[in-house]
Amino acid sequence: MPVRIVQSKHNARVKELRQILARPLTGGRVGMEGPNLLAEAIRAGLRMDCVFVAQGAEKLLEALDLPEETEILLTPKALLDSALTTETPQPIAALLEPPKWTWADLLRKQPDAGLVVVLAGLQDPGNLGTILRSAEAFGATGVVSLPGTVSPWNPKAIRASAGSVLRIPLLAAGEQDCLARLRAAGFGVFATAVRDARPVGELNLREPVALIIGNEGNGVPGELAAQSDGAVMIPHVGPAESLNAAVAASVLLYEAARQRGANSASKPAKRRTR
Repeated sequence: MPVRIVQSKHNARVKELRQILARPLTGGRVGMEGPNLLAEAIRAGLRMDCVFVAQGAEKLLEALDLPEETEILLTPKALLDSALTTETPQPIAALLEPPKWTWADLLRKQPDAGLVVVLAGLQDPGNLGTILRSAEAFGATGVVSLPGTVSPWNPKAIRASAGSVLRIPLLAAGEQDCLARLRAAGFGVFATAVRDARPVGELNLREPVALIIGNEGNGVPGELAAQSDGAVMIPHVGPAESLNAAVAASVLLYEAARQRGANSASKPAKRRTR
């Protein structure tokens, strides 16, 4: 693998890494930090354009099965730290191409009925990453991100997902396109709510179903909720008005897995074959 020493913060690759981590977008390269996540990305079959490693941490490269053509940049630790977003930066990072999922991946026929999470205006990247992790753990077939939702490639979201963002089918879509495709595939669509809704235990989650998770403060937008097939709530006995968005999504996903049988919850989402 070609190794190049970089000393300047004005290096084009270093600047690209800094910009992508600061303002992650959907549709282009993504940035990722840490040896464990890089190893997960390689196992998921993703292509790394460039790997950055701090001087003195070159041994981390030995554990990564990188193609020969991967560009390796060796930098002073202070320079790499300046481009990263974590409080305690790790000495290795990468620019890579994210998974390319399609509606066919998300709605493909499964041994079990489809289970999709729709994120409507979720703003906290930690919540988003946690939902992705729970979605994979409990056998969801995919996640749809609607406009106004934080990028799943936000560094905090990536870390909170513990690698699930690399494996579970994940799409960005407009509200009407999302609803039309789900309904055409035979999915029931239910919006989460804190009152005037059916308790989740009364909902049949064994059929193809999509669960809409709303904004942390305002919930599912009223116009979107009005287009759903109904509202679902999680009964609770304490004085708290509502649950955290990621906790609520996890409880709903667990209930879906419970209704579908224990085997459903143990089947990880599979990355499609290129």
